Amino acid sequence: MSDMITADLVDLDLSADTKEAAARALAERMVALGRVTDLEGFLADVAAREAQMPTGLDGGIGIPHCRSAHVTEPTLAFGRSAAGIDFGAADGPADLIFLIAAPAGADDAHLTILSSLARQLMNAEFTDALRSAGDAASAAALIRGEEPPAPEATGSAPSENSVASSVAASADAATGTTSESPAETAGERPFRIVAVTSCPTGIAHTYMAAESLENAGREAGVELVVETQGSAGFTRLDPAVIAAADGVIFAHDVAVREKDRFAGKPTVDVGVKAGINRPAELIAEVRGKAERGEATAAARHGSPVERSGEAGEGYGTKLRKWLMSGVSYMVPFVAAGGLLIALGFAIGGWRIDKAQPVIEHFDWSQVHSWGALMFQIGVAAFGFLVPVLAGYIAYGMADRPGLVPGFVGGAISLTIGAGFLGGLAAGLIAGAVVLGIQRINIPPVMRGIMPVVVIPLVGSAVVGFMMFVVIGKPIAEAQKGLTDWLGSLSGTNAVLLGVLLGLMMCFDLGGPVNKVAYTFATSGISVAAPSDSAMKIMAAVMAAGMVPPLGMALATTVRKKLFTTAERENGKAAWVLGASFISEGAIPFAAADPLRVIPASMAGGAVTGALTMAFGSTLRAPHGGVWVTFLIGKPFLYLLAIAAGTAVTAGLVILLKGMRKTALEGTPAAESPAAAAAEAKQPVAA
Repeated sequence: MSDMITADLVDLDLSADTKEAAARALAERMVALGRVTDLEGFLADVAAREAQMPTGLDGGIGIPHCRSAHVTEPTLAFGRSAAGIDFGAADGPADLIFLIAAPAGADDAHLTILSSLARQLMNAEFTDALRSAGDAASAAALIRGEEPPAPEATGSAPSENSVASSVAASADAATGTTSESPAETAGERPFRIVAVTSCPTGIAHTYMAAESLENAGREAGVELVVETQGSAGFTRLDPAVIAAADGVIFAHDVAVREKDRFAGKPTVDVGVKAGINRPAELIAEVRGKAERGEATAAARHGSPVERSGEAGEGYGTKLRKWLMSGVSYMVPFVAAGGLLIALGFAIGGWRIDKAQPVIEHFDWSQVHSWGALMFQIGVAAFGFLVPVLAGYIAYGMADRPGLVPGFVGGAISLTIGAGFLGGLAAGLIAGAVVLGIQRINIPPVMRGIMPVVVIPLVGSAVVGFMMFVVIGKPIAEAQKGLTDWLGSLSGTNAVLLGVLLGLMMCFDLGGPVNKVAYTFATSGISVAAPSDSAMKIMAAVMAAGMVPPLGMALATTVRKKLFTTAERENGKAAWVLGASFISEGAIPFAAADPLRVIPASMAGGAVTGALTMAFGSTLRAPHGGVWVTFLIGKPFLYLLAIAAGTAVTAGLVILLKGMRKTALEGTPAAESPAAAAAEAKQPVAA
């Protein structure tokens, strides 16, 4: 820790009155020592992390932190405020402020030491000693876990308060080692709890919640072991410890990894700050659930795809997650199958779809045979799209037991011609049926065969009946009607559809709305002989999806002064990402300035979508960007549409940012890009 904090990084008379000013004052000390290379870029990263969740903690502590590319080595700065600074804690302002800066690729050893500091902040003796420290050197020594140079001025910190001791305690907790509880000493088996803590950055709150829960467990006479899933990785709890546990606490703000290890136990699932601020309540709650014999649905049936949902979230949010589960697993099949089909056409010509099966005829020396091979492999991959979509929607709802009924329902959807819409319905029905079966009180003797025999059998039978007899035909008719309507689109109607698809592709840059438009397009070309209208839709979707990153790249090239150093670097990468149809290349810009970047991107996407449809460009490949231009119908006009949308996005974002710059002229220095990012409240992956 000695190289992480020194007296030069301590300010015992921090005069800042806002959290932004406090972060700036402490960060300036890091810059002065060469620990941070770009002050504004680093502060923007700190503010973006703060926007995800306030970093104020009960007990007068503020702990802003982030991982940033602008940090050269793990660094900790400490400030003490007499007046207190609001960091969003429920009990009021913070007087002890710790700014933690970790490089984007910080090594495990440093992160482990930083995590041990976070644990120490839950120790009242440690924080009291910091409040009474008389000089910067003494405060830095206390944080490093060393004997203060002036014990008479600062008070002594017991050896158990040292960072080294905390690291050892963390290691014990990770492997399931615990000290004997009072109940166990007396010969009575204690109540046993296993817990998992995690936060977006995985540096501070993860370990503070762990320490808080462990302390509360000792006070309650409970044997409590915590698995911390932080930036330094995580050591899995011993399966025997999990098996012996009477209850589970999840205190997390990101997905709990390998959550199915804890299935079937009474579970409390909360945010990480609840683990810090009210651990005793969580312990009491899980004990109450155990006494009542409750095993929550989230613990038994949570999807491995979307595990970070909050308790009590609405049905609409859950439905979106279930559907996105299916789409997430389907997209790789789309990319592989589509590109193989595109290669087949490129190698074997546009009539390759009429070639005889390669299993009957394949000539190693003929290019046409290789084209047929690529095409037929791609068609085989496309055959999995609807079953995979349905299977993993059911998986998102009911975990692995939902897979078989979901896949069966998806395959039936293809058989009866219900297509993509039928797959959606089959997946939802399969998930609902399995969830219903799982809620039936089954005798213990039957539980072993439920997931491998009963649930697949009953679930598949029910889903098959629904698809073949009840809803399959109406959905197939609806699918045919939609296909016919798309085929009839021309002129103004087609242009309006292009505008809508362009807006959807650029609204959330790879998010749910973007995926809906993309899935709609790929489902149209996922047949051996797609219609002309389906290929036009695919062309419009891919062209519009390329616009946001290309527009940001152009804007950072034309008006560099409107962007930070980090954004200009991101702009260089955005050229390649945009050209490759990776809309997510614009996310760093949208996260920092969503009110200007997203509308500008949507405007450019709408222009491109409209022009592509108006020009009548077609595309058979579902991905590839400019690298599959040779597969595009009317390629010159297609590239012109992309260029026009890129120019609109770049021009509009430059205009909006220029207006903002003019409006901010004369504002105090404290109003930095970091403050703007915090004000925007846009979550960014830390």
